[in-house]
Amino acid sequence: MVYNELGKTGMKLSNLGFGASSLGGVFHDIREAEGIKAVHTAVDNGINFIDVSPYYGHYKAETVLGKALKEIERHRYYLSTKVGRYGENGVNMWDYSAKRVTDSVYESMERLNIDYIDLINVHDVEFADLNQVVGETLPALVELRDKGVVKHVGITDLQPENLKWVIEHVPAGTVESVLCFCHYSLNDEMLLDYLDFFEANNVGVINASPFSMGLLSQRGAPDWHPAPQPLKDACARAAEHCAAKGYAIEKLAVQYSTSNPRIASTLFSSANPANVLKSIGYVNDPVDETLVKEVQEIIGDQMRVRWKNT
Repeated sequence: MVYNELGKTGMKLSNLGFGASSLGGVFHDIREAEGIKAVHTAVDNGINFIDVSPYYGHYKAETVLGKALKEIERHRYYLSTKVGRYGENGVNMWDYSAKRVTDSVYESMERLNIDYIDLINVHDVEFADLNQVVGETLPALVELRDKGVVKHVGITDLQPENLKWVIEHVPAGTVESVLCFCHYSLNDEMLLDYLDFFEANNVGVINASPFSMGLLSQRGAPDWHPAPQPLKDACARAAEHCAAKGYAIEKLAVQYSTSNPRIASTLFSSANPANVLKSIGYVNDPVDETLVKEVQEIIGDQMRVRWKNT
């Protein structure tokens, strides 16, 4: 496992991070004991970065993760969670007010059985009024950082231009990291266009979803995936090409997304311990650069296609 520093935070993250959204049954129902074992498997095999949110499974992911973390020494992992996006009784909710995000931090700490948070993120800022994020949400989190309740502050979004805008409109050092998903993968390299800006502002970069929310998998994208059909079809052809070469597209996707040292960590999610071990094995094998080029040629112009978050 390779470890990269996240901006100027001093945190050296495993280049493959554990995304705990699956613990909330986001993709399908899970067995709680198996999900807990998946967390232990990740940490025991070199992953030191775990990311979650109260939104995932509408608090379920944090609750299950908290049970797993009870049995893991605190110094063995860095933990990231989020504020602003929630859900209850099957209904999604957003609240980026200072009071709600402050309360949310303490609620997450209780669910997670921890007494501080390494990295707190404003979740999916595209759903917020960006002026409120700049003028109210982030100052509340900085106040918690000053108190030592959280160690570092970041923001997340599907759209990197929103991340850039927020950083440009807050005092230097307010935002220490960004988390962007689906934009550094075999089918989309948009994040590369923003790395110079983030580095110039001492902001670390976290990537997520090396499988592009299922596009880059043998199973294929789920029905709810927002990508247009031509992109889904192109990724399906790429998966078939990899299979014909005896190389799972999932392996190539993980290897590609974790290979750039300018990106501190790439998050994947699984509540299955065997799949966790498989992904860790992928990272430790050398990537087939020729196959990467072949896959990207198959996807072709569809690499420029964008879709909206849901």
